[in-house]
Amino acid sequence: MTHKTYNVLFLCTGNSARSIMAEGLVSQLGGGRFRGFSAGSQPTGRVNPFAIEQLQAMGYPTTGLRSKSWDEFGEAGTAAMDAIITVCDNAAGETCPLWPGFPATAHWGFEDPAAAAGTDDEKRAAFARIRQQIERRVESMVALPLETMSASEIEAALRHIGSMPV
Repeated sequence: MTHKTYNVLFLCTGNSARSIMAEGLVSQLGGGRFRGFSAGSQPTGRVNPFAIEQLQAMGYPTTGLRSKSWDEFGEAGTAAMDAIITVCDNAAGETCPLWPGFPATAHWGFEDPAAAAGTDDEKRAAFARIRQQIERRVESMVALPLETMSASEIEAALRHIGSMPV
């Protein structure tokens, strides 16, 4: 029996921290059932090293993670997305491109750890806290019985996950 791999695109304005961590987490925690992608409406062009550090500390692969524009996902030959999840309030409020295939959409808001001030240890703590919040929501998503759910049920479930306390 062939199992579907669900493609999930996480969007944030800068695509340097939250969306990058979400991409890595869903790819790892999804156990091959999910494949994560990330992009930004105004990508910074660099991944925050504290985001990479968080994923590496958990033993997750970080090769290939990069800050990129959401325009890449509208190009011919790009993997079709099953879900688009915004992880910052700015991206949620922006006019997103029309995504081919009408993927489920949801907003999972998280504070921006890249905005944390202080020492490197204080910044690491902010990144760790947000990574844990993202991880809890991703765990809820990968536990969903998507194969038995309709498109509207999937979207409702993803939106519910986004409304859960972090």
